[in-house]
Amino acid sequence: MDRRRFLETTGLAAVGIAVAGCSGGGGTETGTLATSVTDQPSDIDDFETLVLRLTALRTTRADGETDADGTATATGTASDEDGAERTIDIEDTEVDLTELADGDTSLIDETELETGEYAYLKLVVGEVVDATLTDGGEATVRTPGNAPLKFNAQFEIRANQRTTFLADFTPVKQGRSGRYLIKPVADGVEVSYEDESTAATTTA
Repeated sequence: MDRRRFLETTGLAAVGIAVAGCSGGGGTETGTLATSVTDQPSDIDDFETLVLRLTALRTTRADGETDADGTATATGTASDEDGAERTIDIEDTEVDLTELADGDTSLIDETELETGEYAYLKLVVGEVVDATLTDGGEATVRTPGNAPLKFNAQFEIRANQRTTFLADFTPVKQGRSGRYLIKPVADGVEVSYEDESTAATTTA
């Protein structure tokens, strides 16, 4: 049986975002957004494997500004939507949430953005590759309304610093239906900043 199910979503599993600042010669200062994922213990224990394919990030400036050239700069491709939200295409990355349930994290992308405040982060889950339960059955997994998983926590891109944005999402069983929703963990976001020259870390 084909275990692949398409999720028309921009969702996010627990996400860790690292930001390393740099400045170009005479240009606008930028930082690197490195996104990682993790999963808090919950109904993930029902799964033998739960593999998601992640395909894109989305964010927007908290001050409503756009980048100097009107787009975000990334290792993949990035574009503004309506001049505000940026979609950053990333290399398709597969993560197995069952391997992240004990607090482990997985780096999925590094993206260069201009310095400044950002309002939130979203992650696009392009596909559920494998959703095998511990009893050998296959689960139906999706995001609420097939909509983006949005983490409403502001973070800052700082020059010459690494910003780590650690967010969390987890599968939640829907009664006796056998279906699961991937949901963000509201209190699972942590933001910290590290000075790249001294390796000193502070938490926002």
